[in-house]
Amino acid sequence: MPAQVRVLRRRIRSVQATKKITRAMELISASRIIKAQQRVNEAKPYADELTRALTAAASKATVDHPLLTEHESPKRAITILVSSDRGLAGAYSSSVLREGEALAGLLRAEGKEVVPFLVGRKAVSFFRFRGRSSGGEWTGFSDSPRYADARAIADAAVERFLQDTGSEDGVDEVHIVYTEFVNMVTQRPVAHRILPLVVEETTDEPAEGPLPLYEFEPSAEQVLDALLPKYVVSRVWNALLQAAASEHAARRRAMKAATDNADELVKAYTREANAARQAAITQEISEIVGGANALADATAGT
Repeated sequence: MPAQVRVLRRRIRSVQATKKITRAMELISASRIIKAQQRVNEAKPYADELTRALTAAASKATVDHPLLTEHESPKRAITILVSSDRGLAGAYSSSVLREGEALAGLLRAEGKEVVPFLVGRKAVSFFRFRGRSSGGEWTGFSDSPRYADARAIADAAVERFLQDTGSEDGVDEVHIVYTEFVNMVTQRPVAHRILPLVVEETTDEPAEGPLPLYEFEPSAEQVLDALLPKYVVSRVWNALLQAAASEHAARRRAMKAATDNADELVKAYTREANAARQAAITQEISEIVGGANALADATAGT
C-alpha cells in the first residue's frame, strides 16, 4: 500500500507540472490571437483598395491578360497547402490536409496533375512520410508570417503559371487551401482558386459605393500588368494571416482542454491515493487489534 501511494503522488506531481505548461501555452496563444486579428484587420484596407483599383483597370482594359486567361484543356494545377510548423493545435493541420486531399482528388478526377506547394512543417512531414514529391516548401513562419513570405510563395506560383503549359513546369491553375478564421471558437478549412483570376461583369453598384474615376497613365493595360501580381500576393498574404490566427485559436482551445483534463486527472489520482492511504491505515489498525486480542487470549489461558 505505501508503495502504491508513492506512485500515485508521483503521478499527481507529474500531471501538475504538465498542467502548468499547458496553462502557460493557453495564455500565450490567447495573447497572440489578438495580435493576429489586428494584423488581419490592418491588411484588409489595402486589399480592398487594391481590389477596387484592379476592378476599375480591368473594366477599362481591352486586352486579355495572361493571369485572367483560362487555359485550354488544363492539365496541371498547383495546390498551396497552408499548415502549421508546430503541433499541439488539435485538428488544425489535419483538417487543412484533409481538405487539400479532397481538392487534389477532385482535380485528378478532372484529369489534372496536382503539384503541391507546402507551407508549414506539418504539411512537409505529411508528404515526406508518404514518399510524395512537392513543387516547393516554405517553413518557419506559420504562426507569424511576413509579407515577404507571401510574396515568395505567390511569385513562385505566378512564375509557373506564366510558363508554357506544354513545358514540364508550366501549370494551368493555382488553388490555395487554408483555415479561415471566423471567430475564437470556429475556424474552417477552405479552398479557393486564385489563378486564373475571374473577372465578372455586372451593372450592379458595389456595396461600398460606386467605383472612383481613375485616369490611367500610361494605360489601363500597363496598370493592370502591375496590379495583378500584387493582387495575387495580397490573396496569399490574407490566407497566411487567416491561417496564423486560426492556428493560435486552435492551440488555445487544445491547451485549455489539456488543462481541464489535467485537473480531472489530479482529482482522480488524489481520490485514489486517499483511498489507498485509508486502506493502509485500516489494515494497520486491524493488525494491531488482532495482535492485541491474540495476546489477551494467550494471557488468559496461562
